[in-house]
Amino acid sequence: MNPLDLLLRPVAPGDLPALERIAAASAHGISSLPEDKSQLRLRIERSLEAFASPDDASGEETYLFVLEDRARREVVGTSGIAASAGFHDRFYSYRNEFVVHASAALGVSQRMHTLHLCHDLTGYTLLTSFYIDPAYEHTLAPQLLSRARLLFIQEFIERFSERIAAESPGLCDEQGQSPFWDAVGRRFFNMDYAQAERVVGGRSKALIADLMPHSPVYVPLLPAEAQWAIGQLHPVAELPFAILQDEGFDADSYVDIFDGGPTVESSLPILRSVRHSRRLTLNAGALNLGLASWHIACSLEREGFMAVLAELPVAAQELAPGHELAQRLGLVDGQRLRVTPLDPVPREGEGA
Repeated sequence: MNPLDLLLRPVAPGDLPALERIAAASAHGISSLPEDKSQLRLRIERSLEAFASPDDASGEETYLFVLEDRARREVVGTSGIAASAGFHDRFYSYRNEFVVHASAALGVSQRMHTLHLCHDLTGYTLLTSFYIDPAYEHTLAPQLLSRARLLFIQEFIERFSERIAAESPGLCDEQGQSPFWDAVGRRFFNMDYAQAERVVGGRSKALIADLMPHSPVYVPLLPAEAQWAIGQLHPVAELPFAILQDEGFDADSYVDIFDGGPTVESSLPILRSVRHSRRLTLNAGALNLGLASWHIACSLEREGFMAVLAELPVAAQELAPGHELAQRLGLVDGQRLRVTPLDPVPREGEGA
């Protein structure tokens, strides 16, 4: 696989068969893409509307990107953005807290882990729908697929919140059974994990939360399997979660109310790809000198947004219009693009 063949772009109607394939390939609870052709078609339509909508966006928009290997003419991944989590209803999570119970008379003090049902993350912009073809997991493709979304948010921040969150799927087996759900949610909502995911469509959890107790869940009272599952990842989530942690997301405060998987959150300006991003101008006088490193580069058009990988000089502020990157993004002299390094730490001899 040649990294220069990868292109991240908005989903298009012709991508429906690829989305069907991806939805079918995703494990239980892993993807927010439904295994339903009509629902997938609706997701595409809503994404097209979001990219094309006027600048006074409402906040209910959902954006879906696909990663295409142009050499193979095949979609190999998806990722998405929900502009405002819980736009139509509150967005629920469990917040990790610790309470101390003490008896002076007995000289006993116990610090106990509790889970508090909350909607702290309502209104956050939510990263969604990450999927990468297993054949591309050990390439640069997942980096482009995940991080380019942050550059899109940065470029069009008026459409989003500066607070960003992302859910990571927790533990469940091949039959779709989740130890955390079986110990907590199922007792108040008489459905198995896979049924509950289908009922809420993978996003709004208000239907579930309304039937669950709003008093704290004392973790030591849960079965050992459920306790161990809190904050744990489904194996297929390890790669996208690692990318988010590398960006600077905090993973200690919240867990999902379905499977106990970690929900990360952060402020957009402190994320690595955003902090190190810069705009470049295409200038006929640019020389493009200096040692190069891998960057994500994206165009600045919303509806025609594209992001690719490119090797660029680490300190470049301009590019010549004839640079191969400008050709791949369809840019001409005077236009601008945004880039961010995959590895912002200068290597020995490169300078700061």
